[in-house]
Amino acid sequence: MPRVSAPDPVAAAIQRAHEARALNAFVAIDDDPSPATGGGPPLRGLPIALKDDVGVAGEVTGWGSRAFTTAGAADDAFAAAIRAAGMVPIGRTTLPELAAFGVTDSAAHGVTRNPLALGHTPGGSSGGSAAAVAAGVVDLATASDGAGSIRIPAACCGLPGFKPTTGTMPGSGGWRGLSTTGCLTRELALAASFYDAVGSFGTSLRAALDVDPGRLRVGVAVDPLPLAPPERLDPYVGGAVRLVADRLAAAGHRVVPVRMRTDRAQTAALAVVTRMLRGLADAAATADHPERLEPRIRDLVRAGSLLPEAAVAAAVAHGERLGDRLLDQLDDVDVLLTPTMRGTAPLVDRWGSVDRNGLVTLTSMGRFYGHTPLYNHTGQPAVTLPVDAGASLPAAVQLAAAPGRDALLMSVAGQVQRALAG
Repeated sequence: MPRVSAPDPVAAAIQRAHEARALNAFVAIDDDPSPATGGGPPLRGLPIALKDDVGVAGEVTGWGSRAFTTAGAADDAFAAAIRAAGMVPIGRTTLPELAAFGVTDSAAHGVTRNPLALGHTPGGSSGGSAAAVAAGVVDLATASDGAGSIRIPAACCGLPGFKPTTGTMPGSGGWRGLSTTGCLTRELALAASFYDAVGSFGTSLRAALDVDPGRLRVGVAVDPLPLAPPERLDPYVGGAVRLVADRLAAAGHRVVPVRMRTDRAQTAALAVVTRMLRGLADAAATADHPERLEPRIRDLVRAGSLLPEAAVAAAVAHGERLGDRLLDQLDDVDVLLTPTMRGTAPLVDRWGSVDRNGLVTLTSMGRFYGHTPLYNHTGQPAVTLPVDAGASLPAAVQLAAAPGRDALLMSVAGQVQRALAG
């Protein structure tokens, strides 16, 4: 019998990307990508979608905007590491302008939709990457996370999403150190392999995923960072947190309720907003055509430009100090368990159009997405995991560990996933 050759995974992914146009997950699709060079299993030859904030030689990094028009002279550090690991970029995914929001829509590219429910958002800012992965277009897509932009899209699309410790990944560091590069996948094992290949962790995260973490002290915190008065916690999300807490207790961990002191939480919230707004002003200053920025972005940029450099430096220093002692302050816990969002994936038009006031939009989003930014401020690793709590869309919980304890966090995440599947 004649041998039947295996389908080319890169060509198949490109075809799926074209077929999934209704999601509006891609800014551009590369029909003739460069072949893999270097690397090894399991990533060599794997098609990957790049969020449109990754710098690639000869391509415009659009940042979800019409304001950037100059092609890059060389790959940035993140793109170079991806190519060195043998992955093959097949296109660029959508994001809100300057990665500023928790939904993925823009004047430049329109609305990106959630493959689980087209009337709902895939989150942001890595919404195009999350939609592409959740729809099965690619197994792996890049993401970045400055206030939750890996974890929020993962939660909206029923994916795991791991944000590593600040400084462990090449590139990024935007928003005055709030942001880190990363990825989105359907399986945490592939994400761990990606981080092992591209980042610097001192130990294998893929190996850690299958290791029992030992008996830990787990704190459960249901109050978000007070960026704005929070929305009521959705009962399904609350149920997901209780379910995971019960599974962790059954595994032998000591699970205790914890709460951040109000004055400390307010100080951290102010510092996060300071870094984010000044970071957006920094990013806007690099635009080729700043006059083309969306009205809501111009609002934020104006606010950020008014912040004195001394206040920004103080906010950065506060985050570094807090990262070293937050878990000690919260009853000396090893890991924190929280909701990821106050509910499941919002509707695509929940926060209106790109013409809406930017500060009003960001404040409203803070009421819903307030659980994620703290761990950008402190530099801690954090992971979101989907939980079937009986809602029409997946609920999600978040786990966080101390800076540098990415392997421990991956072990706990693996244990939770096995417990939920059992």
